[in-house]
Formats: sequence, C-alpha cells, structure tokens
Amino acid sequence: MSRFALIKAVLGPIMRLMFRPQVEGAENIPGDGPVILAGNHLTFIDSIVLPVVTKRQVCFIGKDEYVTGKGLKGRLMAWFFTGVGMIPVDRDGASGGVAALMTGRRVLEEGRMFGIYPEGTRSPDGRLYRGRTGIARLTLMTGAPVVPFAMIGTDKLQPGGRGVPRPGKVTVRFGEPMEFSRYEGMDRDRYVLRAVTDSVMTEVMRLSGQEYVDMYATKAKAA
Repeated sequence: MSRFALIKAVLGPIMRLMFRPQVEGAENIPGDGPVILAGNHLTFIDSIVLPVVTKRQVCFIGKDEYVTGKGLKGRLMAWFFTGVGMIPVDRDGASGGVAALMTGRRVLEEGRMFGIYPEGTRSPDGRLYRGRTGIARLTLMTGAPVVPFAMIGTDKLQPGGRGVPRPGKVTVRFGEPMEFSRYEGMDRDRYVLRAVTDSVMTEVMRLSGQEYVDMYATKAKAA
C-alpha cells in the first residue's frame, strides 16, 4: 500500500468526520492523464481537505518549512504532507516562482494531477483576488485541462489560517474541465496569459460565490 493510500485509509475517515465535506462535481475530474486543479485559498486546511475528497492523488506546492520542522511534530507533518502529495519548494526570492512553475510542469508531464491556488496566497478577508498567470503558463505549456474548484466554509473552521481547526461542515465544488488548446504555442503572450487566468478565476468565482477583487492578495495584505 502506498503512503497516500495508507493516509487516506487511516486519516481519511477522521478528516471526514471532523470536516464533513460535501463534494459536488467530483465526476468532472478526469480519471487519468494530466489535470490541473485550480481553486480559491481561504485557509491552511484547504490543502488537507482537498486530498481527502479526491480519488486521485493531487500534488501541490507547499512551503519547505512544512517538512523541515524538528521533533516528533515536525516529522509527523513532513510524513503527512509529502505523503498526500505536497512537494516542498523554497518560494522565496526571484527563483521561487520559476521553481514552482517547473515543478508543476514536471508533475503534469508525468501524467499526474497538480493542484494550484492561482491567488498565490490565502485570501486576507474571504474575498477572491486576482489570479497570477502561472496557471495559464502551465495549461498552455502542457496541454493539461484545468478543473476549477471552490472551497466553501473552511475559513469558518480555521479563521486566519491559524490554530487548531474547529469541527464543522465544508463544501468542495468542482466545475467542468476547461481546455485552452486554441492558445497553443502562445504561453509567452502576456495578453493571452491574462485572458486564460481570468477565465479560470471567473469560473472559481461562480463556483465559490465569493466577491471578486481585481488586485493581488499579496498587495492587499501589504496595505
């Protein structure tokens, strides 16, 4: 049994009991081949709930600090997050974005599923912020379809992304796959990249029901 299967078998029922996830549209996720899951990001537990509700393992980028902790807690966190599909990347500095992009490309070219939060960080106030164009680059470079998704209610269970989450009910809603083959070979065109990204974010907004803010979340946090 793989570590992912073991984690789902042992911790899956506990997570389902704690978060009571209601899943809508899971049939929209292709059963094989490269897939990009792109959704909103409300709080830390989004990355715990998502692997629990998908049949296929979803790989995603995470802060390397999640796997470098000391002591028993640090080792358990590293075992869990790498087991469910997190790939640690140092995203600080000028090369961080490139490293994340190339990691996602490698995962997709291996025919696996890659999860991404186009906002680039957690929403500071529950609203949906402007998406960064890495999502567009990935789909245009690899040809992988994008399945938009929405996390609903996770921020109520873990406000601010800190502390132990409260038990409660969350909804994970998946939309229909989006493909952008008409833009093949245009992954360096900034207008195309913005149009593709905005199309994905529009669908995430429709699924989540969030208010949209046409600015980057990092800028909102710095204000």
